[in-house]
Order: sequence, then structure tokens, then C-alpha cells
Amino acid sequence: MSRGTRLILALAAIALVAPVLAPYAPDALDLANRRAAPSFVHWFGTDDLGRDAFSRALYGGRVSIAIGLLSAVVAVSLGVAVGAAAGYAGGWIDTVLMRATDAILAMPRLLVLMVAAATLQPSVPALVVLVGAVGWMETARVTRTAVRGLTGAEFVAAARAAGAGHLHVVRRHLLANATGAIRTAAVLAVGRAILVESALSFFGVGVQPPDATWGSMLYQAQSAMSTEPWLALFPGACIVVTVGGLTAVAERS
Repeated sequence: MSRGTRLILALAAIALVAPVLAPYAPDALDLANRRAAPSFVHWFGTDDLGRDAFSRALYGGRVSIAIGLLSAVVAVSLGVAVGAAAGYAGGWIDTVLMRATDAILAMPRLLVLMVAAATLQPSVPALVVLVGAVGWMETARVTRTAVRGLTGAEFVAAARAAGAGHLHVVRRHLLANATGAIRTAAVLAVGRAILVESALSFFGVGVQPPDATWGSMLYQAQSAMSTEPWLALFPGACIVVTVGGLTAVAERS
């Protein structure tokens, strides 16, 4: 097991047991200790309402990682479907699907998401759908390349000769032999989704208060960056470590 894998498993485990590890409730107010510096009492300090930043980082990690994972499921499902159809069918179907993929990939996705999120004022499920709906293109291109390279293989020809249908050939033979590339794309999709969610929350159009995510903690820390930099340092470090770990896992896949 690689270091990146161990790191991601450790972060996932910490997120799962956040209620046990957190010394305070994430929304517990302590107005007498507003914007306190990191200490043995408040490891990451407190925010402008006296809420414990360490507890909020733990609970925020649950939301950020959950959105990343679920958005990646949406993105990978769409990407695999489009990429497999393009790679297997070839011809004009391949051309149309890939040109559409390239066109969507060229769009300023963060801007589109910000407008959509601001319009819908989304909940966590809506964010999952939105982030996943604009994150499938990379997976589609990877899947298309992998499937395209396997369509001429002997085992595919044998399956066709045995009377296997198109769906069976794609699912049981082509995608089954392209799992390595798809797995790598899926891991990277999780990292991208966490970054996108963090960016949306940082701009104030993601997960709304009082719920915490790493991105929303950065958003709330903007006004105190010069005086209480630790309020941004710790959630920012969580994002960097998580995405870096996912990238390391993808590189070893």
C-alpha cells in the first residue's frame, strides 16, 4: 500500500469518526474567546464567533470529502458512458461526442458553476450533481482512448463472433480491461471535485452556513487573513494534503 493510499485512508477514517475526535460541537459559540490563537485548548484557534476551528475542520472534512466522492461518482459514470460509446462506435458518433466533450471542456466551468450555484442556492445534494455534471469530460477522454485501443483485440473479435451484443462487449470485455485507466481518472476526479467545491464555498456560493466545509472556512477567514492567518492556514492545509494524497494515489495506480 502506497503512502498516498495510507494518507487518504487515514483522512477518510478521521472524517468518519469526527464526532468522537472533535473536542467541541462545530457550531458551539464561545463569544468570550473569539478569534483566539491556537492553543492546547483550541488547537486551530477559534473563529469570529468563538467556534473551535479544529472541530469545524474535522466536520468540514466530512462534507468536503463526501461531496468529492459523490461528485466523482456522478462524473465518472457520465464520463465512462460517453467515452465508451465514442470509443466503441467510432466514426461520426465518436466525432460528435468528442467534439461536444472538447467544447464543454473549454467552457469556464467554475464561472458556470458559480452562476448556477448562486441561482439555485444549492444544498449538498445539488452541489454533488452540479460538480459532477461539469467534471466528466476528462474521464470521457481517458475512457475513449482506452476503449479505442482495445476494440481491435482478438478477445473482442471472439466475443462478437460468439454472438455477444454490443452492450455485453463494452461492459464485460472493453471496460473490464480498461479499469486501470478508469480507476486513475476516478481518483483524480475526486481531487478535482474537492477543489471545485472548496472554490465555490470560498466564493460564498457553495455549502452555506452554519454547515462547515474547508472551502467555507477559507471564505469566513478572508476578513482576518492579516491578523488571524491560522484560520485560513489549517483548512487550506487540509485541502492541499487531501488533493496531494489523491494525486499520489493516481500516479501509483
